[in-house]
Amino acid sequence: MNSTTQIKSILLAFRPKTLTAALVPCVAGTALVRAVGLSWDGWVLFYALMASFLIQIGTNLVNDAVDFKKGADTEKRIGPQRITQAGILSAGQVMALGTLCFALAVLCGIPLVIKGGWVIVGIGIASVLMGYAYTAGPFPLAYLGLGDVFVILFFGLLAVMGIVFLNTGKWLSEAFVLGLQIGLHATVLIAVNNLRDRSGDLLVHKKTLAVRFGVQFSRWEIAILCFMPFVLNVYWWTEGYRIPALISLLALPLAVKITKNVFSTEPSPAYNQFLGQAAGLHLLFGLLMALGLAY
Repeated sequence: MNSTTQIKSILLAFRPKTLTAALVPCVAGTALVRAVGLSWDGWVLFYALMASFLIQIGTNLVNDAVDFKKGADTEKRIGPQRITQAGILSAGQVMALGTLCFALAVLCGIPLVIKGGWVIVGIGIASVLMGYAYTAGPFPLAYLGLGDVFVILFFGLLAVMGIVFLNTGKWLSEAFVLGLQIGLHATVLIAVNNLRDRSGDLLVHKKTLAVRFGVQFSRWEIAILCFMPFVLNVYWWTEGYRIPALISLLALPLAVKITKNVFSTEPSPAYNQFLGQAAGLHLLFGLLMALGLAY
């Protein structure tokens, strides 16, 4: 394998489709700051984005290495090829690259800590530790069925509320609702991924919700995760934020499409396409909300 192909494979290991989970809460949270009539700091957005991207990539790389070592990623895998599984890099090299990403995330977080104080230290440390503990450590969240909760909390609630706090010094109820909406849609990616990989995860005792409760449960979980953010738009309507409540409904057809797809298709390589649709739903809904709030 030549160096260009190797670099391309490593970049794909960052799982760019999943990086919407880092982008959307930062952009939407910043738009909310504008919506409530307060000023926002461009440097806060920049450093928050960099830290979020690096934590997301680090989590993906550690997941790649650990799943391979635990036997969850083999040649029978129906998801996209992983660089450890394919032998492009060793598990140790991938783990080291993931650790480097976490270290760089900490460096990007220093300006945020200077601005936000000790509460940001707590959020930052928890984010890095939980990113590592998603698949590694003595209590790997993904292997215990807690990955879904992790995503809602860290890539929804804490991400949005944290960036709003950094700009305003306040914990706003609007930020909680927006963070919950974004976190629910981010979790669609995890739920689709886990349903696709259910048979392989079952063999290695990776007890995701799909493994614990079965295919039909996972389908209903995906449906609820897809539609609940639209139901929560009632909050924005009643609070007078009618433009974001309405404009974000443009993403509803994609939620319908994803739900129909997972209910009509058995777990298979076709779910790789559904995963892309889930990333699209998360991105579209979040950006539409941001646009409506910033209007």
